[in-house]
Amino acid sequence: MKYPQTIQNLIECYRKLPGIGEKTAERFALATLNLNQDVIDLFSESLKNSKTKIRKCDICNNLCEDDICDICKNDSRDNNLLCVVEDPKSVILFEKIGNFNGYYHIINGLISPLDGINPEDIDLDKLINRIKNNNIKEVILAVKPSIEGETTSLYISKLLKDTDVVVSKIAHGIPLGTEIDYVDSLTLELAMDNRKKIEDE
Repeated sequence: MKYPQTIQNLIECYRKLPGIGEKTAERFALATLNLNQDVIDLFSESLKNSKTKIRKCDICNNLCEDDICDICKNDSRDNNLLCVVEDPKSVILFEKIGNFNGYYHIINGLISPLDGINPEDIDLDKLINRIKNNNIKEVILAVKPSIEGETTSLYISKLLKDTDVVVSKIAHGIPLGTEIDYVDSLTLELAMDNRKKIEDE
């Protein structure tokens, strides 16, 4: 016996979300039946609005409902600093931490020749033009520590080699409490490269 078609459709919709298997999708669908009408209306409206109202910021590619996102509109931030990230979720993460007061630029993925993703596919021209036209003093590369991330970081730094822009990248290393035995070789290599001197108290 199957669920009624409406519930089956709902389960299939939930299954399309990343990391959601059939049992979790089924649980979500059944839980949805118990939501009150106001929540259902908000849920439905939000889903529709996510496709009709959400767009990319004309300046930094962040998600927003206007032409320009709230961060790019904020004149109180440090316009000498630009943090390059690979997705909008990274911007939210840094903003929650609250220790960065510059601007962001989201690139469209990472360079990965094996997957057919080349530099021109992630729109680096927009990034480089923004850096040069806005007199950015430092570019902080904050992409994930992977082969693709390192390739992308190296490529961007080469594009800015003949400029006065300082190019840095966030440190990557071994998380606190992690056993060395379980650390992958790339993380271990980055941790060694990013080592710093222990200063005396």
